Amino acid sequence: MAFEDWIRQGHPILFGVLIVLSFIELSISAFLAAKFNRHHNYFSIDERDRTSFLLFTSIWTIVLSGLYMTFFFVFPDSVFNSVGSHICFLLVTWIFWTSGAAAITAALGGGLNCSNTVIVYCGQLNALEAFAWIIWITVTFAIIVAAARGIIAARRGDGLKGPLVV
Repeated sequence: MAFEDWIRQGHPILFGVLIVLSFIELSISAFLAAKFNRHHNYFSIDERDRTSFLLFTSIWTIVLSGLYMTFFFVFPDSVFNSVGSHICFLLVTWIFWTSGAAAITAALGGGLNCSNTVIVYCGQLNALEAFAWIIWITVTFAIIVAAARGIIAARRGDGLKGPLVV
């Protein structure tokens, strides 16, 4: 199977997984942000703010990944289906997830032991951190694939303006 066939089949799968994982992260972070804003029972302001940033990042990922997946099927010759466009989107998304995952990890001290802690929503905070890192891994994989596709497009003479799939 050619690399382009892998891209043609893998793009919707990868972006679908990214959307599903981001929706889970959205659910957890929205729950925590709502509870923190209503009851003011966060451990620190850092914890509250970083949870809200992950809420933003998950919304960003869901909306733009959905658009990129739609453009992949509906407008295959669109500028949004270029290798460069995918690399730019994935790079910004990777920066957001790196920042968010590292920030929540730092706020939680690397994770919480829920058996002997007084921190409210301990399990949800651990899940928030775990899914942030899982999404980061997924976006990192997507960047590697897009970069490999960019190298192939550059060797073919299309450059980064070339389509993701020919």
